[in-house]
Amino acid sequence: MSVDSERGTTRAERQAQTRERLVEVARELFLADGYAGTSLDKVAVAAGFSKGAVYSNFSGKEELCMAVLDTIHEEQVEGVVAAFTADTDLDGRIDAFAAWVREKLGKPRWTALEVEFAAVARQSPWVAGELVKRHRMLVTASADLIDRVLADAGLRLDFGAHKAAVALLSLGIGLGAMRSLDPELDVDVFAETMRALLRSSTSA
Repeated sequence: MSVDSERGTTRAERQAQTRERLVEVARELFLADGYAGTSLDKVAVAAGFSKGAVYSNFSGKEELCMAVLDTIHEEQVEGVVAAFTADTDLDGRIDAFAAWVREKLGKPRWTALEVEFAAVARQSPWVAGELVKRHRMLVTASADLIDRVLADAGLRLDFGAHKAAVALLSLGIGLGAMRSLDPELDVDVFAETMRALLRSSTSA
């Protein structure tokens, strides 16, 4: 096993550090300049690596952007889960979610990047497949969270958590895309819609 004598890190650890740095820099550039406006050369230079280092970690710009979107989705999920697992009642959790939405939804141009990248799926079966796979995973995770939150409150949705998850994710994507263009957009409708869904629920 190759070891860096100065830093005491293995080759695998150094490669992981390089990959993490590339994703970090690519995220900044993709969000600032968009997918089309960001080249692998620009990412390599900004990260302090050669273009070869980029290709040793990613097959191309599509895979690099997918890795960036994965980090964004992880943060989004963590924020939503934190809101809905807060030590309070259901109304308090929805209030926590509303606060997260006001601060994060559509910022900093997350959804704009997602929408732009989704257009690549028209020419790339790989991108289309990966986006579908990730969307289904988000729906499943959201449905599981909805089920847990409702169970804690002793409620259930007659039309099911999966349909609720699809509806709420679609609303979030739409609001995020619009807010990335219009920062003044009122996003409280997200929490209001969630409360309306809960009003349609029944005791478990």
